[in-house]
Formats: sequence, C-alpha cells, structure tokens
Amino acid sequence: MTSNTTRLAAGMLAAAAITAAGVASVSAGIFEHPAAEHRSSTIAQQSATRGDLVSATRLGAMSADRVRSWLASDGFDTASVRHGVDTYRLLYRTVDIRGRATTASGLLVLPRSRERRLATVSYTHGTMSYKPDAPSTADDVWGPGPAVTYAAAGFAAVAPDYLGLGLGPGVHPWKDVPSETSASLDMLRAARHFAPRTGRDLDGRVFVTGFSQGASSALGLARTLQDGADPHFQVRALAPISGGYDFQGAELPALLSGDLAPKLSVAYTSYLLTSWNRIHGGVYETPSELFRKPYAERVEKYFDGTTPGPVMLRGLPNTLDKLLTPRGFAVLRHPSGTFADALRVDAEVCTAWTPRIPVRLYKMAGDEQAVTANTDHCAAGFGERGAAVPVVEVGDRLYGGSRHLGSNLAGTARIVRWFGELR
Repeated sequence: MTSNTTRLAAGMLAAAAITAAGVASVSAGIFEHPAAEHRSSTIAQQSATRGDLVSATRLGAMSADRVRSWLASDGFDTASVRHGVDTYRLLYRTVDIRGRATTASGLLVLPRSRERRLATVSYTHGTMSYKPDAPSTADDVWGPGPAVTYAAAGFAAVAPDYLGLGLGPGVHPWKDVPSETSASLDMLRAARHFAPRTGRDLDGRVFVTGFSQGASSALGLARTLQDGADPHFQVRALAPISGGYDFQGAELPALLSGDLAPKLSVAYTSYLLTSWNRIHGGVYETPSELFRKPYAERVEKYFDGTTPGPVMLRGLPNTLDKLLTPRGFAVLRHPSGTFADALRVDAEVCTAWTPRIPVRLYKMAGDEQAVTANTDHCAAGFGERGAAVPVVEVGDRLYGGSRHLGSNLAGTARIVRWFGELR
C-alpha cells in the first residue's frame, strides 16, 4: 500500500495515518507510548461520578517554535500559534452504551500562557478503527494536531478518544452519537478536575468543533451543553467539519452509486454494519448473511480495535460488489428494523434541536469520503427549525491526495481564528 493510500484512509478512517514513518519520526518524544493493555474492569465496577479522574499522565511539552515546526511537518496552519503547550493523557470515568460505569481516555493540551482562567475548545476526531490511533495515544501529528493548534492559540483543548479507543476498554461503538456525546462531556469534566493541578482553571466557556465522524459528535455535545447537561459549561459556538450527518439521505446513496472512494466505501460499510450490529443488534445473526467469503470470517476482527488500519484495508476487497451479499445491499438500500432506527437517531444531530449559539458548518466541494450533501442537508434541517446556519466552503486543499482530509486542515485553520474572535 502506498503512503498516499494509507493517508487517504485517515479522514473518516484515521487509523492508517499514524503509519507514515516520516510523521512518526517528527513526533517521537512528544507523546509516550501506552501500555499494550490497560486493565480497568475493576474500576468500571466501582461506584463513580462521571468525569472523575482515574489517572493523569504528562506526555510532553513543546515551545511555540517547536509547535510551529511540528504542526507544519504535517500540513497544519501555524498562523495562530502564540504559545508553547503542555500535553496530558486523562483517564476518566464515564458510561458505556448501556449506561454502565466504564472508563475512557482523552488528550488535554494546555497553553504555556500567563492566563490562569481558560476557555476550552472540544475537538472530536474522525473515524479510526485501531485503539492506539486515538488522540491521547497516537504517535503522529494528525491525531493530536487540531488540539495542539487550539491550545497554542491560547485555549485549553480537549480531544476525547471516545469509548473503546485509546486506553478505553472494549470495542469502540462507531457512529454512536449518544456515547460519543457522553464521553465528550465527561472528558470536559475530567479536564476541569485536573486543570487546577497545573495552576489553571477552565472558566466554563466551551467552543465545540470536530471532523468527519467527530462532526456529528460535536453537534451532539453542543446540543447536550445547550440543554444544560452541566451547569459549569456553557457552549459558545459550534463549528463542525465535513460530517456524515445524513447517512440515509446523503451518504449511503452516494456510496451505493459509486460517487465516493470505492476502497473507503468498503471500509465504512464494513465498520457501520459490524458496529451497529454490536450496538443495536438485529442487523445480522452471522456475518455471512451480509458479507461474502472470505471476508465474512474476518470482518468483525478488523473492527474490534486490535487490527492496524493498513492491515484492515489490505484485507478488505476494493469494491462493494466483492464485499456484500445481495442481502447486504438490501440492508443499505432499504433500511428497516434496528438499522433504520439507528439511522434516524444518527441524523437527529441536525433535525431534533435548534441551536441558540453561533454555528458554522464547514465543507469542501468534491469531498470523496463525506459527500457534501450531508452538510447541505444539515443546514436545511436547522433552517426548518428556524436557525439560519451558514455553510462555509473551506477552499481547495489536499492532504495525501484527499480533499476530505484536506478539509480538516483548512477548516481547523479557519475555525481557530473564528473562535479567537468570539473569545
């Protein structure tokens, strides 16, 4: 697999991004490598308060000059860098998809500024299928780069790993906005508990952004903060990038018609069907109902958090025709049962609430992974509820040949300036 193909998968499938040797060598020493396995089953059974800290690990520090060179090495804009940063991995208490006690991890980045009280940016990341690729455990620039960008501009920045990624136990429930929301909220709480240990306080203002999968997560977090989920935190603005907000009405039709990158369509379809069968049940009883041989025997393993992204991509076919059985196609073309219910819940981030805060939706024309109709449909959904939400075209930017990935770089550069103006 070429390095460009590997990086291409880093948008909604960020798992492959960390494998580029050049990037890894630049970031070596900034973040430490986690233990091979984190045992938290005992912790999960204890009576706990959501957001309580289990542990905090200082990962490293960078001067402002070092931040600039580090970010620039992977194409991130450096115009907003004002400060050096300190980075921490937080392990904290949260709940799983059934509301049971568990733990999750995430990245906290603090600016080396003189400000004691800090506004916070929550950045929720794009799709990844391999536990170590999460922001707090990655050894690349791509994963933690946005959080470092916001912190270097003077914000406290949090990047939750979500359930089942990083040091979180179990399998990641991909595209499950409710659990992404709870993990993100509890990461904010954990950061608030930890910050005083560094002589800082989070002042309660939260600016919310996210990319790809994380765009829907950002909408979910903003919605729950606006609804008053935690009286300390007040959401001030929302700026998601290139989300797959409308899978039923936009993403699946584009995928099935061949309008998206074929190999990544195979990966997303596999991830969606296996993940939602784990979460909701009823999608299939055995993988062979939806997946052809030999993929039926190994597809669930590819998405249990233990398979590196490049290995997963090499092991899957290049087209949906080689992946899916006729019934597999029928599930996607004519959703019913629990699968249809999950699609409705997934789309509610744009249809079931009315923002009372400044919102901008960011997209890039020609996105080969998250078709831009997703963003247009989301803006229209808000408009129907009386909220005029502008759509911002981020321009023409590639990353590893991908416009989808490029939109994260271009969008982050614009959003950090906008958040700075609002602050």
